[in-house]
Amino acid sequence: MGLPVRDQLKYWGLAAALFILAMWFLGNVMLPFVLGGAIAYCLDPIADRLERIGLSRVMATVVITLFALVLFVVITLLVIPTLINQAVAFVDVAPQLFKELQAFLNERFPQLLDANSAARQSLTSIGQTIQSKGGELLNTLLASALGLLNVVILIVVVPVVTFYLLLDWDRMVAEIDQLVPRDHQQTIRRLAREIDHTLASFIRGQGTVMLILGTYYGVALMLVGLQFGLLVGAVAGLISFIPYIGAVVGGVLALGLALFQFWGDWLSIGIVAGIFVSGQMLEGNILTPKLVGGSVGLHPVWLLIALSVFGALFGFVGMLLAVPASAAIGVLARFATQHYRNSALYRGESGSDE
Repeated sequence: MGLPVRDQLKYWGLAAALFILAMWFLGNVMLPFVLGGAIAYCLDPIADRLERIGLSRVMATVVITLFALVLFVVITLLVIPTLINQAVAFVDVAPQLFKELQAFLNERFPQLLDANSAARQSLTSIGQTIQSKGGELLNTLLASALGLLNVVILIVVVPVVTFYLLLDWDRMVAEIDQLVPRDHQQTIRRLAREIDHTLASFIRGQGTVMLILGTYYGVALMLVGLQFGLLVGAVAGLISFIPYIGAVVGGVLALGLALFQFWGDWLSIGIVAGIFVSGQMLEGNILTPKLVGGSVGLHPVWLLIALSVFGALFGFVGMLLAVPASAAIGVLARFATQHYRNSALYRGESGSDE
């Protein structure tokens, strides 16, 4: 005979409370392990495929690790410095862009930017603020990022944790399955599969979409010759998990820069606009259907709420845990809703009789 529901809720509630307290007090210590676990989870399907073609688990893990190491070195040496340089240059050139905007508006709408008008004063104030505070803000963000993800974690701890977790991933899953309460084994397995399906559709699928779109936007804008093209493409790809927002924000930034840089060269401006239109078509018709599929994923609003709440509570580690936690909560909420609709509380007396 299984434990009463009241006792089960007490034990599961105690386990959840202990987990929350551990994350609260040990969040920074757990960072490399959480990050390594997330990377291992994303790479596990690749290791499984390599095993199916004849490699052992050890060899599959070694091949993936070597490839990831080479990719990390290339990105560190080529992409990241370019992004940082473009971000710093954008902060430095922003006041000049605002001056050109003032000149453009003054030429087209002279009454709007009278010397004493509020619009002129606002633009001047914005340009001065960006010039004085932009560099300071960028340096603060970079210092915080380096303090949070220091060189030791990036180069040593996270790869080691990822390697061993990826090597023993299937064994760990089997051991956890053996610890599942026998009375609830089938239900917990079903919920775990649904959570894994949701995570796979978002992290693996949507993450791949974001990477492809960011690369496409950045490379295409750089080939056109747009200043800060790589930076704009990275921003557009990073926020493309919110439908249409990535293309809209990136398109507005790119078109604004293109108008200043290519004014009069309408072909170049049209090409910049076409890059984002084609990117949106590529995402909607090919990438999202193929990589994410029609499965129930994470709603963008729900994901933003989870990122905000977990980030405020547990810092950067909380933001890493926000995606799996929000997926689990969503699956459990649908499970509870289904049981509620089948209960006498929802159907009432007539529904119970039927």
